[in-house]
Amino acid sequence: MEVITTHLNADFDALASMVAAKKLYPGAELVFAGSQEKVLRDFLAQEFRDLYAFKRLRHLDLDKVTRLIVVDTRQPNRIGALQECLNNPGIELHLYDHHPDTAGDMKGDLEVVDEVGSTSTIFVRLLQEKNIGLTSDEATLLALGIYEDTGMFLYSNTTGEDLRAASWLLEQGANLDIVTQFVSQDLSTRQVGLLGNLIKNAVTYTIQSVEIVITKLTLQEYVDSFAVILHRLMVMENMDVLFGLILMGERIYLIARSRIPEVNVGIIARDFGGGGHASAASATIKDMTLFEAEEKLVHLLHRYVRPRAIASEIMSSPVITVTPDVSINKANELLTRYNVTVLPVTASAPENPEEEAPPNILGMISRRVVEKAIFHKLGDLPVSDYMTTEIATVPSNATLADIQELIIGHRQRLIPVVEQDRIVGVITRTDLLNLLVNDPSHLPRDLLHEDEQPSSTRTRNLTTLLAERLDRQIMELLQRIGLVAEELGSHAFVVGGFVRDLFLHIRNLDLDIVIEGDGIAFAKELAKKMNAGVRTHRKFGTATVIMPDGMRIDVATARLEYYEYPAAMPTVELSSIKLDLYRRDFTINAMAIHLNPDRFGVLVDFFNSQNDLKRQRISVLHNLSFVEDPTRIFRAIRFEQRLDFQITKHSEKLIRNAVRMKLFNRFFGPRFFNELQQILSEDNPIPALKRMAEFDLFQFLWPDLGHRLRIDRRFIHVLTQANKAVSWFKLLYLDEQMDQWMVYLLGIMSRAGVKEVINFCKRFELPEKVEKKLVRQKAEADRIAQDMLRRPYMKPSEIYWLLRDLENEGLLYLMAIARKKNIQKAVSLYVTRLDNEQPMVTGRDLQELGYKPGPLFRTILNHVVESQLNGVIETRDQALDFIRTNYPLKNSGGRE
Repeated sequence: MEVITTHLNADFDALASMVAAKKLYPGAELVFAGSQEKVLRDFLAQEFRDLYAFKRLRHLDLDKVTRLIVVDTRQPNRIGALQECLNNPGIELHLYDHHPDTAGDMKGDLEVVDEVGSTSTIFVRLLQEKNIGLTSDEATLLALGIYEDTGMFLYSNTTGEDLRAASWLLEQGANLDIVTQFVSQDLSTRQVGLLGNLIKNAVTYTIQSVEIVITKLTLQEYVDSFAVILHRLMVMENMDVLFGLILMGERIYLIARSRIPEVNVGIIARDFGGGGHASAASATIKDMTLFEAEEKLVHLLHRYVRPRAIASEIMSSPVITVTPDVSINKANELLTRYNVTVLPVTASAPENPEEEAPPNILGMISRRVVEKAIFHKLGDLPVSDYMTTEIATVPSNATLADIQELIIGHRQRLIPVVEQDRIVGVITRTDLLNLLVNDPSHLPRDLLHEDEQPSSTRTRNLTTLLAERLDRQIMELLQRIGLVAEELGSHAFVVGGFVRDLFLHIRNLDLDIVIEGDGIAFAKELAKKMNAGVRTHRKFGTATVIMPDGMRIDVATARLEYYEYPAAMPTVELSSIKLDLYRRDFTINAMAIHLNPDRFGVLVDFFNSQNDLKRQRISVLHNLSFVEDPTRIFRAIRFEQRLDFQITKHSEKLIRNAVRMKLFNRFFGPRFFNELQQILSEDNPIPALKRMAEFDLFQFLWPDLGHRLRIDRRFIHVLTQANKAVSWFKLLYLDEQMDQWMVYLLGIMSRAGVKEVINFCKRFELPEKVEKKLVRQKAEADRIAQDMLRRPYMKPSEIYWLLRDLENEGLLYLMAIARKKNIQKAVSLYVTRLDNEQPMVTGRDLQELGYKPGPLFRTILNHVVESQLNGVIETRDQALDFIRTNYPLKNSGGRE
């Protein structure tokens, strides 16, 4: 079976080419790969209804297609489900197209490709060569294809052959009145309104001295013929380049037009999965927000607009380098001597750097890291311990866009220029500034020194995102916070995990507010206006606002933390939001959102945090981060496992350095325990514990366990059973407390004795109440586990008396260490039924029977409960008879 098809969202050129192909393949079926533009559907309904029979795709047996004729595209992703035919054995593929070659194009057994204004023009030539005539309707349709794709012969892709083809079609009877009706349309009232919105939303970007206009629009339903509206906008405003991003329903439609050779819109559309020419192109974008699509479009424009090889022109050489074994003190001397801020680290240094290029690069070390290391008395260590290893390089033919991407996008201050694995030069921010300084209007503000940056640098407005993903109540609360800050002359930001989780679609209502100003004064004023409570911590410049509904808002004064020695508690100074974010643990947590009314919703991202978030990376903000605060190691592992991210290789190296330095011996106990407690409170902490073992962290947490604490089958089995037990308990939905971290901690220490548990509690300065609970549950559960091993069958009452002194954490720990199923079943029976068993009689009943209050009451009631558990007593009357029989009264009316 032969099939003729075209691209999704077929236009007039696509339809006309299909009909023309039918003249060359009369036995073939006409099949649309998907939907058609509305104006085309209108035409088919009014003018072309009965001329050709189109077969529906769902009625087609794709396995029986032996020849596929594709017109007006060569991209397989644009023919929808018909791609499956390409896998048919012996399939013959014929291609007819006027679009330029692109990567991923299908390769046909027959290809007729010519860069003219339309594919219809190609078929006119083929029909003329074969002396095949046309009806008036067919000629009109082909004319529509040519007139539409050449923009009435006004687009720059129009050729002389297009004009000659249109002339021949007129001779064949083409009806220009119909062409005018469907191609040259006056704008409707609604289209005029849409045009006005497009003008209002248009933003001009200047990229490589080229003015590019991007306009966006969001509509609830699909509206056709947007290309007509965009073309009218381009003509009215005399634009050279125009991109339209139109969100209609669930999809975004990209329509692009260019009049100048510097911007090839076809290349950009293809990166979005679409296609077209250098001057006119389009794409349908799925699985992206309008914000993300615009971000990608701007990124692509920076990449593709007039790239020119300039790396070799602006690089500095020769390069001053060091080898990995050079001490940090020596590196500091070189930085000072040559007045540079970054030193590349190479495998070996050349004897004469003036004549010989250094070999392959291993990393870089900056003046900032060197000075911090010396401050912490680490100057004798080799630079390899704290050099940055995740660096990008460029070849000598790199373009300005490539260089800007690394210096601005990736915040890399120095870029090595490498040829054949040898550094031939370096490009710094200064080199790039010198290139752009003669054109200040095009100078990216991101190139300014960090201290010269206002808080708005690297910003995006997230107001729409906030409105989409937050409850109205939270949105109003954030706005109220901004208003209070404005009244006090301060700047308010929501920071940290809230911002991170906003991008990750994770609900997080833990509001951390940072104030550029007096955080405590702000917290008091907010509490006053919201009728809330407030607790202040003046030493740290922080406060907690407790809302009437119990919600807590943490408020901090923008601060800079510095550490007087490795693993010390931080010393706090007043700072700005920039330095406040820099003190944070990881890049993904170093973003903020403005809350003041005039800048509400504006994202602040100084450290390329969005990029790490997209790439799912856990990366520290500076190389001495784990030296200053080793608890961040546990946090890195927790975030890695919770978010399914990956700790970067460079950060992994820094973790291993901190472990080797044994900084944990100087730790502040409760802070470390808090991080461990949070890991053990995750839904499944086992992967994080395995990761901790990979970094050899157990030696610091449980030093007295030695070889008894190792990741082997038994260890994993106990923790897996603990996880199952905890999950099972949660599914019971009992109104009882259970600290799951305690269950896992007991599981980890299952091979330890009570002495080691006590040592652990002392080391981490756990409260006495918690220590007593851990010790008791550990001792009791271990004893009971051994006891139950010797008793394969136990009555319900025996289970009851054996387990009643264990709390929920001890019971679940017992299930985890149980070596026999009967022990787990016994615990399950106790938790679900036996634990809540109450006697069917009361002390009052015993008094009415004639018994006097005293110790006997407890003996009788316990005996009754035991008999109930074993099924001997099932009703209250049976309970009373049981008492009379087993505890008869004497004739004197007293006790037995």
